[in-house]
Amino acid sequence: MTDFALPAGQPAAPANRDIKVMALIGIAHGCSHFFQLVLPPLFPFLKDVFAVSYTQLGLVMTLFYVTSGVLQTPAGFLVDRVGARNVLIGGLAIFCTAILLYGLVPSFWMLIPVAILAGIGNSVFHPADFSILNASVDQKRLGRAYGTHTLGGNLGWALAPVLMASGAALFGWRAAPIIAALVGYAILAALLLNRDLLKEDAGAARREAAAKGQAQAALGPLLTMPVVMCFLYFLLLSFALIGVQNFLPATLDALYGTPLALATTALTAFLLGASVGVMVGGHVADKGVKLEVIVISGLLGAAAMMLLVANLNLPGFLLVGAVAGAGFLQGFTTPSRDLIVRGAAPKGASGRVFGFVYSGLDAGSALAPLAIGLLLDHGMPHAVLWFVAAMLALTTLTAVAIRKRSTLPAAA
Repeated sequence: MTDFALPAGQPAAPANRDIKVMALIGIAHGCSHFFQLVLPPLFPFLKDVFAVSYTQLGLVMTLFYVTSGVLQTPAGFLVDRVGARNVLIGGLAIFCTAILLYGLVPSFWMLIPVAILAGIGNSVFHPADFSILNASVDQKRLGRAYGTHTLGGNLGWALAPVLMASGAALFGWRAAPIIAALVGYAILAALLLNRDLLKEDAGAARREAAAKGQAQAALGPLLTMPVVMCFLYFLLLSFALIGVQNFLPATLDALYGTPLALATTALTAFLLGASVGVMVGGHVADKGVKLEVIVISGLLGAAAMMLLVANLNLPGFLLVGAVAGAGFLQGFTTPSRDLIVRGAAPKGASGRVFGFVYSGLDAGSALAPLAIGLLLDHGMPHAVLWFVAAMLALTTLTAVAIRKRSTLPAAA
């Protein structure tokens, strides 16, 4: 059995150059996450203006996520074919245009094709972002680069509901997405002006691999055991994250009668803890600690915290602390997780591999609400938190499997 190891990487690059690349990609990723939540805060306005139900509005978001999830792997192939930089810039341009159109649609039914267009734009970010970071950032800072990428996305999610609701209240619901789109276009301009900083991943090796044109050569990297295990890692992890992010307040209310304000505070603490954990985890991953040790210890620790909440009616400050601790420990594993995916990706295939494995998050996000909703509907709130803990623990098994089976050369 060989220990999981990362490649030697690129020659040392200046720190300030790496920081600029991290900032550009982190902001672009934050923009994509912000755009994902542009529409939901406007639902009360849209419901009245277009005389539709929340179910119909929910369908719009379902189509967005389905489109994005289905196209992430093809977007990864496109990254490996034409280059990550072009795909990222094109995807952001499409996404900005879709957000602009949200504010201009004359009827509800026009939201549907616009949401599909937005899903097309959203599909490119994970494969393109990671391919650029792999090629542009020095090996010794790659964990921090991945952490910055995740932090940018978390901040985008956190800011969208507040800013969109405030913008709609101040300027009207149509103006809010138009303003968001204009900010997105400014970020797009920054990428274009700094495009020379964004190196292509794998260079000639990528083009040679993509030029083979054979189905087996193209799909082969996705069918190896380490990459399949990475997909399962994301699928199982998404079950746990959806259980917390979407259902924690309802679960705590059903389990202990926890006041909504306290339950919401606990959820906020989880998200903030995860953001802090991401940045700390990036520094630790860059120190040479074994990646699978970070992942396994962090996820098992988070599972233990959730079991504590499931079995003890904790006082408010301890509840918030336990949930924040679970968030921190889960976030702590994120940079190491992404480095493991990088190590499992054959040379010249990082775009399609990252696109494929990250589609596991979309698949899990579509399936988990059904399972967790059934548990709550059948009066089993304890089981929801046990389910979250079990998914976190099962995720560690995929990390072990990747470690045992990963013999592929890592993406350059």
